[in-house]
Amino acid sequence: MERESSDEEEDLETLVEQNDTKNRRSTFEIGEFNDRIRRKLGGLGFRKWFLIAISLPLFLIVIFFSVDISSLFRGFTSAKVNSHSPSERMREAELHALYLLRNQHLGLLELWNRTSSNSVLNMNSSSNSTANGTRAQSTVSTVLIDEVRSALLNQIRLNKEIQQSLLSAHRVGNVSDLVDGTLGQPAFGVNTCRKVDKLVGRRTIEWKPKPDRYLFAICLSGQMSNHLICLEKHMFFAALLNRVLVFPSHRFDYQYDRVIDISHINDCVGRKVVISFEEFSEIKKNHLHINKFICYVAEPLCYLDEEHIKRLKSLGLSMGKIEAAWKGDGRPDRPKKRKFEDVMSKFSCEDEVLAIGDMFYASVEEEWVMQPGGPLAHKCTALIQPSRLIVLTAQRFIQTFLGGNFIALHFRRHGFLKFCNNKEESCFFPIPQAADCILRVVERANAPIIYLSTDAAESETNLLQSLVVMNGKMIPLFKRPEHTSVEKWDVLLYRNHIGGDDQVDAMLDKTICAMSNVFIGASGSTFTEDIHRLRKDWGYASVCDEYLCSSEQPNFIADKE
Repeated sequence: MERESSDEEEDLETLVEQNDTKNRRSTFEIGEFNDRIRRKLGGLGFRKWFLIAISLPLFLIVIFFSVDISSLFRGFTSAKVNSHSPSERMREAELHALYLLRNQHLGLLELWNRTSSNSVLNMNSSSNSTANGTRAQSTVSTVLIDEVRSALLNQIRLNKEIQQSLLSAHRVGNVSDLVDGTLGQPAFGVNTCRKVDKLVGRRTIEWKPKPDRYLFAICLSGQMSNHLICLEKHMFFAALLNRVLVFPSHRFDYQYDRVIDISHINDCVGRKVVISFEEFSEIKKNHLHINKFICYVAEPLCYLDEEHIKRLKSLGLSMGKIEAAWKGDGRPDRPKKRKFEDVMSKFSCEDEVLAIGDMFYASVEEEWVMQPGGPLAHKCTALIQPSRLIVLTAQRFIQTFLGGNFIALHFRRHGFLKFCNNKEESCFFPIPQAADCILRVVERANAPIIYLSTDAAESETNLLQSLVVMNGKMIPLFKRPEHTSVEKWDVLLYRNHIGGDDQVDAMLDKTICAMSNVFIGASGSTFTEDIHRLRKDWGYASVCDEYLCSSEQPNFIADKE
């Protein structure tokens, strides 16, 4: 402290000495200047001095009347004002333009929010209307409002681009904060990804099975997602035929009670409509017999081969002749569309146990079956849904890593290249093109993180991550980490001995994706389709949900083998 005090005193002394020197020098110079003037004037004659004394006032009078003195002051003022450099004047003009654009931006946002509320009002009026004409008019109004909102969004996007363009020249210090501290964010300060309005007045059928009539479900095509879709259609058929649905045994099919809540289905319907194979075995004791076996798919017949028939018989099941409902239907993946009357005519019977397989490709009353909540009357949001343990684990994962605002991306790659390229329009996109499509969704959704559900190799995901960058900021692509004892978000699965199971992990991925604000799916994937079903049923579906690069074709496609 003493040293600092002495330093300050020395600095003060130095300043005083310098000031004294300046004062003394300026006084000497003024006195010297006055002496020079006196010597000059003294050297002139008296007559010359007298003429100068008379001429000077006359000269000043002439100047006064011939020159506008105020213009001199105006010129001085103008010169003072215009002393800024051209770059500074441009800077002020651009900042003023940014200020005006910001006001326009706020006005557009206000109009956007008003149209959004009007859209909700129109949907409410649509749900309250009973006449078909009124309902149609409300639907048209909603479509028009969506078009107006889309046009407004384009204006907001254009406005934001102008602001960012003007601001790009002023990213020095805190200049950008004077205009808008959020211009660097990926979106436009507006929620463009509202939830899809739920349909009112679902078309449903009551499921009232006869207590001694059973439908034995057989699903063989594809993997778990395909089988869940197959089971959903079996449930519809069981309701039409007034039968209790028997879930397959885990010795023949997947262990469904690990991934879905079977008792939940009965609770939602309000009666016993589904039972496990083990329950069925208890009821039938030693008389496990399929009285009638009808295949929905004719070729290949139910997708059954000798190996599958042996496995069915190893369960203690006996069966009669296997027959096809329709012959000559062509390719199973291009089925003919059927009505429920067709189902009744082909599958109605009084036999105690009826088996139908495989119904993954069955196309019966698609609009009825695919509506949110499904075709069956029940009191829940969804009948087939993940088990309670998986739902809780997904919620804990989201709270731990993602938060309430995230995008989910199902990025299917393994084995997808050949599958997509065999379709009329390929669905396998190069990584840079996929990144551009993802960024367009990020721009609309205004989400800070993306949950990545993928089977892609690290070489692909690493490249994708390096390209998912907006305004110089990388948007994280976060995959579900491997289990460790330190993290507790997945403890419920391991405590109940289902942690690490491949099908449980897949259903956990589906559940996390289903709870996202916006979902980007893989076209042609039943994994994606099952997520879409859950999102519609649970009310998470967004207007921004889409398939990856849905409006595009891959910019490069390899030749076929």
